[in-house]
Order: sequence, then structure tokens, then C-alpha cells
Amino acid sequence: MSDDRVDFASMLASRLCHDLLSPVGAFANGLELLADEKDPAMRERCFELLEQSARTSANKLKFFRLAFGSAGGFGELVPADEAKSAIQGIIGDRAIELNWMIGTDPLPKPAVKIILNLSLLLVDALVRGGRLDVGCEKQGADKDGGIEIALHVEAERMFLDADVERILAEGEGASPMTSRTAPAVLVQAVARQNDGTVMLARETPTSLLVGAVLRGRG
Repeated sequence: MSDDRVDFASMLASRLCHDLLSPVGAFANGLELLADEKDPAMRERCFELLEQSARTSANKLKFFRLAFGSAGGFGELVPADEAKSAIQGIIGDRAIELNWMIGTDPLPKPAVKIILNLSLLLVDALVRGGRLDVGCEKQGADKDGGIEIALHVEAERMFLDADVERILAEGEGASPMTSRTAPAVLVQAVARQNDGTVMLARETPTSLLVGAVLRGRG
């Protein structure tokens, strides 16, 4: 295995661990508090925090299993609702409105990986909330006609990392690969493997459009 592939895997693992550290750590702290707490009201509050931390951890694991791994079974397609549920899981209780514009037909795994990784990057950018629109459609009637993916965000303020934006707009070599930019690199890699292209357009300071076109089976 080349050094680049090892580094890529390491960066994705670092990103996963970084995102899981907070809810798993909160779960461990809650157990410690529960062991020493005698007040019934405080114990009930501890249980609520434990439940919330466990739910957040499970949602993140489900998301990363689809976004980085090979979840969805051994077939080529993933249920659309599974992808939607994964995005809802990482949004959690943040003030982000998800506008899901994809039907019920199963989606090819490469398209799901691109949708989820772009969603991860855009949700991170909406630090003060906003709206995330997610769309995906086949090109032409032929099942091998390709797939077009589009994600659009609107917010009063958004903070998309500059290196992430360069990688999405110009290619994976445009900025250094880090745990922060690894999802953007993965988007470009999946698109390239499927004879596709990635596009990014800043419509206004409060609006951003990013997507991909996958040719062939996508």
C-alpha cells in the first residue's frame, strides 16, 4: 500500500475519532457522575445525558459507516432513506433545516458517499444554523446514464474551511490533506473513480452550491 493511501486512511480515521470523542467522553463522564450521585433528580438528569450521548454516538457511527465504510450490504445500492437518516443523525439538534429532494429509489454507493461527505462538510460550515438542500437524479432514462448530485446551503453566516473549498473547487491536490479536509479528498477520489467531476459555486456570501456528476453506472 502506498504512503498516500496510508495517510488517507489515517486522516479519515482521525476525523472519525475526533467527531466521536465528545459524545463518548460525555458518556464516560456521565457514568462517573452516576456512580457517586445519590439525589434522585440528579440521577435522572444523568440518565438523560447518558441517553443523549449514546444516541449521538450511535448516529455518528451509522453516518461514518456509510460515508467512509462499506455499509449498506454487499449490493451496489443503498436505500435513500438510510442516507437521509444518516444526515439527520449528524445534524442532531442543531438549527439546520434539511430539505431532502431525493425520491425513494435506492442510490448507488458512490453517490451516497459523495452526498454524505459533502453533507458532513456543509453541516460543519453552518455553525449558526441554516438550510441544507440535497438533490440527486439520474441523467437520462438509461440505468447507465449517470447521476447528478447537488447540495445547496443558505445561512446568514457560513464558515466553509478554505482548504476544503479549494479541494472541492480545484481538486484533491489543491490543499494539504488533513483530518479536516479528508472528506473533501474522498469526494474527489470517488468522483474520479466513477469518471465524474466535482463542482462548487459561491452564489452569494450566504449561499453555496456544490455537487458532482458521476458518469456510467455512478
